[in-house]
Amino acid sequence: MIQVGRFKFKKERVTLTLLAVPFIVFIFAFCYVPLFGWILAFINYKPGLKIWDCDFAGLYYFKLIFKEWRKMSSVLKNTLGMSFLGLICTPLPAIFAIFLSELPSVRFKKLVQTFTTIPNFVSWVIIYALSYALFSSEGVVNQVLMNAGVLEKASNIIGNSNATWYFQTALSVWKSLGWNAIIYFAAIAGIDSELYDAASVDGAGRFQRILHITVPGISSTFFVLLLLQVSNLLSLGVDQYLAFYNSMVADKILVLDLHVYRLGLVTQDYSYATAVGIFKSLVSIILLFSVNSLSKKLRGESLV
Repeated sequence: MIQVGRFKFKKERVTLTLLAVPFIVFIFAFCYVPLFGWILAFINYKPGLKIWDCDFAGLYYFKLIFKEWRKMSSVLKNTLGMSFLGLICTPLPAIFAIFLSELPSVRFKKLVQTFTTIPNFVSWVIIYALSYALFSSEGVVNQVLMNAGVLEKASNIIGNSNATWYFQTALSVWKSLGWNAIIYFAAIAGIDSELYDAASVDGAGRFQRILHITVPGISSTFFVLLLLQVSNLLSLGVDQYLAFYNSMVADKILVLDLHVYRLGLVTQDYSYATAVGIFKSLVSIILLFSVNSLSKKLRGESLV
């Protein structure tokens, strides 16, 4: 026990609290301190001027979002389109974790898990270079298919605007599949092994055990992650779409985060970019509390 004044604390709790402090400081510094920058959305900010020397703009930049709704609607369409495709692919990490956990060879299982997790740590710039080498009109895939007589003319999927949403979603799933499956591996490991033994004694086959024990055992984890993904429908990030951005797919790949990046750092319209960022944050908060209340009504459990 550690005594501080009149209070006594268990040593283990103090140790765990001290371990958590750096992460709390990190979250506060990078997630909450930047919120003070929201003031830029209410002033006509000019680089080089102090904030109090800038003209007050009020809600002008928020009104500008709706005045330029044609551009914003296109950006939201791309964002929501790829987000919903991502939602459709949400069960894939769970399915991957279930089938991989059924493999009898522990060594092979760890090898597959390692190789599928590595892409998560690879830069999107490198992934773009690999994609260009494979899928461009002069890439390996086109050359092989043309030599085999499958294709008469090379196709460039990287510059095909009709396939942009599907191609980017496929790359995102491939990159994050192994990493997202880790939490399902942990959930499967937490299922009581006696349930499987009892089911085997009762004559249940492998797929019956998966269907009636494994799937219910990880269902709560799946729904929590699904609800969190729904609340982040507008947050697709910048790296992937900035790397693959080109004039041929510009109208299909411009998502909200990339739009904010281009407004702020390319055109240097910091006030408008901040207003769009606030708009995205407010919509995300509304989505979070909406799916939270929906989960509470349907499942009796909530996130917040």
